[in-house]
Amino acid sequence: MPDQLVSIQDLTVTFSVEQEQVTAVNNISLDIPRGSITGIVGESGSGKSVTALSLMRLVQSPGRITRGRILYHASAQTPVDILQLSPRQMQDWRGNEIAMIFQEPMTSLNPLHTCGEQVAEAIRIHRKVSPAVARQQTIDLFRQVKLPDPEKLLRRYPHELSGGQKQRVMIAMAISCQPKLLIADEPTTALDVTVQKAILELLKELQQQTGMSIVFITHDLGVIAEIADQVAVMYKGSIVEQGKVAEIFRHPRHPYTKGLLACRPPLDRQLYRLPVTPDFMEVDAAGNVKEKPSAVKTLVNSLTVPPEQLAARERQLQESPLLLQVEQLQTWFPASRSLFGKVKGWVRAVDGVSFTVRQGETLGLVGESGCGKTTLGRTLLRLVEPTGGNIVYKGKDLNSLGAAELRDLRKDMQIIFQDPYSSLNPRLTVGEAIMEPMQVHGLYATERDRKEKALELLEKVHLRPEHFYRYPHEFSGGQRQRVVIARALALHPSFIICDESVAALDVSIQAQVLNLLISLREEYGFTYIFISHDLSVVRFMSDRMMVMNRGKIEESGPAGQIYEHPASPYTRHLIAAIPKNMYT
Repeated sequence: MPDQLVSIQDLTVTFSVEQEQVTAVNNISLDIPRGSITGIVGESGSGKSVTALSLMRLVQSPGRITRGRILYHASAQTPVDILQLSPRQMQDWRGNEIAMIFQEPMTSLNPLHTCGEQVAEAIRIHRKVSPAVARQQTIDLFRQVKLPDPEKLLRRYPHELSGGQKQRVMIAMAISCQPKLLIADEPTTALDVTVQKAILELLKELQQQTGMSIVFITHDLGVIAEIADQVAVMYKGSIVEQGKVAEIFRHPRHPYTKGLLACRPPLDRQLYRLPVTPDFMEVDAAGNVKEKPSAVKTLVNSLTVPPEQLAARERQLQESPLLLQVEQLQTWFPASRSLFGKVKGWVRAVDGVSFTVRQGETLGLVGESGCGKTTLGRTLLRLVEPTGGNIVYKGKDLNSLGAAELRDLRKDMQIIFQDPYSSLNPRLTVGEAIMEPMQVHGLYATERDRKEKALELLEKVHLRPEHFYRYPHEFSGGQRQRVVIARALALHPSFIICDESVAALDVSIQAQVLNLLISLREEYGFTYIFISHDLSVVRFMSDRMMVMNRGKIEESGPAGQIYEHPASPYTRHLIAAIPKNMYT
């Protein structure tokens, strides 16, 4: 029997878009060994997910597999070409031989059925067992993927579970029929680093227990280092580099790989800006890649901020006036009510938080989902009303302001949300979206003046003038986030809250957006509160950092000091969960 479970040979997948043929996967070949974890890494649009869908024969119109073979070595006999199976045969193979975990579990789970019903249904379809047997096997699977109280979770609906728990339910469903190959397509992208680490450890443990092969797809080489044995790097539909993980990380050959290795924020130093893939490669009009003579470590060293410059900035900020003062802030939500509407308990999302922010400072706020950091950010702008405490901004008590006064003040206080797509009206062009807040607040005398300002802002966030007339769905995630930043700048704010504003972006696009935010801070003197679950991102962005847990501040201080000498066990837990930086 060959060492490979699956051999992809010369696979090509094309999509028909507006009477043109777009090649999403371009003549790739890849072997997936038995009993190991193969990583596929690349940015959005690189072809990695289309490759996974091809393995499952799930490429939908207008996509089409136009060339190649996918040989499945089920036994010592002649391998089976998956692409030649009939739809009925392929339906039997899915789940039994090959299973898949998708990126967003909420869209993969039916909100109308309990989690137990959905996993049991998959077992009954493929295993032809009784409902009682399927129920017991579901409980066993929930226990195997380390879900708490499996019997209770059988009756829970997807919306009642956390992101990590939903992903564990999807893993249980995927392994319910003991497949030989499990495809995990970006299963940890939107998860906290601690939950991500737990999911990676679970997948590795299941792989070792069952001996199955795993194809793990991600945009983050740091995650690949945590889980994979070998890796293939994809760029614009092609595999540009592949090999053992340790070898790729020690001696990357392709400039794109070097860029991916370098663009994640380091934890052991402060950089002026993050390296990005254009630092290592040039792409001509024909799509040909030319390498720049840039070594990863050399570039990172040249971008490192000297200690004396860090000390000078710290002294400068200490002399800056206070912009924001928060004292004993509380934001509570009713946990349950009696039959007559009386509150029986409270969720203390923000529970007695006090801190200050100086003008021109970036304060990082880090913690896991549910710790209260987003509620704190929204409460500061009174998008959520506080239960108690004081918020003083530029000497004004925000709790005492009426609606009209608060509306005027919001010109100076803006927020950038996590999901740029839901922040933009799909019926408005990008230009109209940027001009809208100017119209609401009566900025600029004419429509022409507002349009000129919008075009200027698009250029400021590195978008082109022709983007003014396009709609949000025509942009990538990184481009949409730039549009949202331009919209926030339209009112000339001095204080901006960034709420998980890069959490869902590829690491390379994330680096570009973080660099943009840093350059705008230097140009306009912005004050930021930067909210994230990723301590490495907060470490790069922030002068000072607060670690939040269960509605309270665990510890605060200079960002570098907290990383190097964390006082709280919770902070040490967050640091330990961060994927390794490959270039340090």
